[in-house]
Amino acid sequence: MADALGQVIALVGAESTGKSTLAAGLAEELAEATGLRCTWVPEALRTWCDEHQRTPLQHEQAEIVRLQSTAIEAAREAHDVVFADTTPLMTAVYHWQVFASDELDAAALHWHGQQCSLTLLTGLDLPWVADGLQREGPHVREPVDARLRHLLLQGGLDFVVIRGQGPARVDAAMDAISPLLRGNKAGRKAGLFTRLAQRDAEAPAWPWLCDCDSPECEHALRQPTSVQGAVGR
Repeated sequence: MADALGQVIALVGAESTGKSTLAAGLAEELAEATGLRCTWVPEALRTWCDEHQRTPLQHEQAEIVRLQSTAIEAAREAHDVVFADTTPLMTAVYHWQVFASDELDAAALHWHGQQCSLTLLTGLDLPWVADGLQREGPHVREPVDARLRHLLLQGGLDFVVIRGQGPARVDAAMDAISPLLRGNKAGRKAGLFTRLAQRDAEAPAWPWLCDCDSPECEHALRQPTSVQGAVGR
């Protein structure tokens, strides 16, 4: 991805897993810590549902894709880092979940792979909370999470699972995005490499990060609370 355009960090996950709160928190914290021009792009589906007072029909899903992708691409042109509160990939997942159709999958995976530098998958460790017309209920979270993982793996897209309560969730996400921004021109200009290297030197050393993504895993339980991401491959 060219340094002339901002880095897009995608936040995807089942409903009520804190994507919006995390995206806003990351944009604010990273901007304050580095001076980079950071922003976050809200979920187009939520805005659409609020405006129309209903959920979209099957033939209207393509419009949600267009609105989401256009907003993210516009934000890239004016910022160093863009946190995308969902991408067209989430629309494809909902299309499959609600209409049993995978017709949006290929295009969504292609767009995601071309536009996003990193994917954060929000874990299911937060309680489900009703909020807006687009939320169906806690029973859909596991199927949506499973479908997301399936598509990301199918598309060869690496992702990091983000867990934790409150500030720990933001800390876990910041740890996940640090390697990406170390090598970014804007990140180097802001002195991000030096700041992160200093923080890492002061932090306790952990030999490796388990990627099995099981909360019962003994290795996961040994990790510090501020590092709860698990890499999916």
